[in-house]
Amino acid sequence: MSKRAVILAGGKGTRLRPYTAVLPKPLMPLGDYSILEIIIRQLAGFGFTHITMAVNHQADIIQALYGDGYKWKVKIDYSLENQPLSTMGPLKLIPDLPDDFLVMNGDILTDLNYGDFFNTHVAEKQIFSISSHKREHKVDYGVLITDEKNSLTGFEEKPVYSFCVSMGIYMVNRKILDFIPDNKPFGFDHLMLKLISERQKVAVRDHDGYWFDIGRPDDYMKVLDEFDALKNKLLPNG
Repeated sequence: MSKRAVILAGGKGTRLRPYTAVLPKPLMPLGDYSILEIIIRQLAGFGFTHITMAVNHQADIIQALYGDGYKWKVKIDYSLENQPLSTMGPLKLIPDLPDDFLVMNGDILTDLNYGDFFNTHVAEKQIFSISSHKREHKVDYGVLITDEKNSLTGFEEKPVYSFCVSMGIYMVNRKILDFIPDNKPFGFDHLMLKLISERQKVAVRDHDGYWFDIGRPDDYMKVLDEFDALKNKLLPNG
């Protein structure tokens, strides 16, 4: 089965300023590569043959750099937003989507096996699958637990809470397009709330390997420091 992916690369990267004042966030460099090229190489390595980039902000730079994908032996084409449509809205602009396809943000670094994620979704005939990751958050204060009368009923000193978060990587069945409005901003959050209200099953697949969302300058600097050690893991055929 041929594999199709949509990379969401239309955001302005406002959280990563001042770096993104010149380059779109997916084009930020890591070693000899951009973040986006790392993703393309990974997808090609897992058997994806067709990648559509949903672009908006500085689309001409992205198109000039990646062209038709010949360099990576994949087909790359582009879907241009004339207005910001958030994360899920751009899917309605792509006319030739197959029954099942991968959708991901263009600023993700992970060692996820994209091929297995794709195949599991298809084999289980899911309508939507989310790749998830466990994150911990330490509260640097003593947490007071109170009742409805504001009386203390419990206390935790600097507790650590564990959360299951979306990695920004999804497998999607075409049926999902029926839940997305035309020509309106419609995000992942809107779609999830819509699917829950419509009692549609959404599969969540935990990934316990490496994952990093390069959203803020501190995040980017951390990945820069780690990249040499991670390069062989993320790009085994470098």
